[in-house]
Amino acid sequence: MDLDTTDDPRVRGARRAILASVGVLWGGCLIVPTVALIDEPHAVHQWLGVVGVLILAVSYASILHTVATPSVPERNRRLLAGGFALASVLSIVLVAPVGPDDWYTWAWIGGATAGFAPLLLAGYARWVGAGGAVLVAVLVGAVTGGSPLVHGLIAASVGGSIVGMIMLPLRLWNLLLQARAGREALARLAVTEERLRFARDVHDLLGHRLAVIALKAELAARLSGVDPERSAREAAEVQSLSVAALAEVREAVHGYRAVDLGDQLLAVEGVLRDAGIRCTVRRAAVDLPAESATQLALALREGCTNVLRHSTAGWCTIELSQDTTREVRMTIANDGARAAASDDRSSGLRGAAERLAGVGGTLHTHLAGDVFTLEITVPAS
Repeated sequence: MDLDTTDDPRVRGARRAILASVGVLWGGCLIVPTVALIDEPHAVHQWLGVVGVLILAVSYASILHTVATPSVPERNRRLLAGGFALASVLSIVLVAPVGPDDWYTWAWIGGATAGFAPLLLAGYARWVGAGGAVLVAVLVGAVTGGSPLVHGLIAASVGGSIVGMIMLPLRLWNLLLQARAGREALARLAVTEERLRFARDVHDLLGHRLAVIALKAELAARLSGVDPERSAREAAEVQSLSVAALAEVREAVHGYRAVDLGDQLLAVEGVLRDAGIRCTVRRAAVDLPAESATQLALALREGCTNVLRHSTAGWCTIELSQDTTREVRMTIANDGARAAASDDRSSGLRGAAERLAGVGGTLHTHLAGDVFTLEITVPAS
């Protein structure tokens, strides 16, 4: 499993927390062997143990680097797993004899091996490796004169603790990345569907008329030398068809721009909930001119896209109200703001602000902690 990179501050913080827990566990597993080295009376065993602990430290540091680095090639992962296994085997010879029997020195190393094996292996091999490390700890306990049962219990407990403290956060990490990818996919899908709808409408409107215009223009060109009067009639029909086609295009574009505010509220609520965001809509009865309602709906759509693409929101609240000054106000708030200045706007929000200004409306953004609020106002008349 890898910790993928991202520019989101919350995700970066989660990554640092996971890596910090790995580092703490890494150091904790070497405490007992290190203390046993200090108390070891035989100098040869002591120095051999130092070499063994250093080998383990380098091996553990490599694991930490692998967990911190995204997209590690599978070949490198297999090499690292092999190096980790070799370091663990060498530590049996170098570290296991160190210290009194009741220190169970290598049981802690065996537990670390069992806990870190699932980070490097895949499928059933990860659990076979973890179980094999616990079994080896039992055998080492029997060979070194310690209690095989205590060695096994220590190794199993340490290994289980490491797995629980690392594997579960990594699993949650992957789910977080998948959820973020799903939100972005929903936003892209909504834009694509709207583009396809508009393209289909334009094709249905213009396809037939443009074909007729092309045929009549060709006919007028052929008749210009032999029947000028009929050629003139055909040219007049081409002009008439062109004017009608232009009117239909303008009508289609107006229909495309005219978005129903009520329908847009329902659509946004559904999209956000499908993306796993708890959405609450508070809507009061408002009286708006058609163009103002359309611009408010387009700003709402842009605000929803902003939440899906640029936030890690867990909840979003949309409130629509009309005050006594004949001004309609819409606020869109979510708790997944990026660490950015409150006056920073995406290009979509800037475009929405410009369109709202055309009908006398305003768009303002506010950032308070992790809560980002989009405030939109339009005149009611």
